[in-house]
Amino acid sequence: MYAWFFRELLPGPLWVRIILTVVLLAAVVYGLMEFVFPWLSEYSPLGDVTLEDG
Repeated sequence: MYAWFFRELLPGPLWVRIILTVVLLAAVVYGLMEFVFPWLSEYSPLGDVTLEDG
């Protein structure tokens, strides 16, 4: 699937496809970190940490 995406879907020579791939991956990571993970953390019990004093 990734080979098809890289060879058939992305236009241009190899260096343009590499730049487009890096930009698309950066956009996906940004979207996950900025929107998806903060929204998901509201529903996750992993952030509910309590510590007891000695």
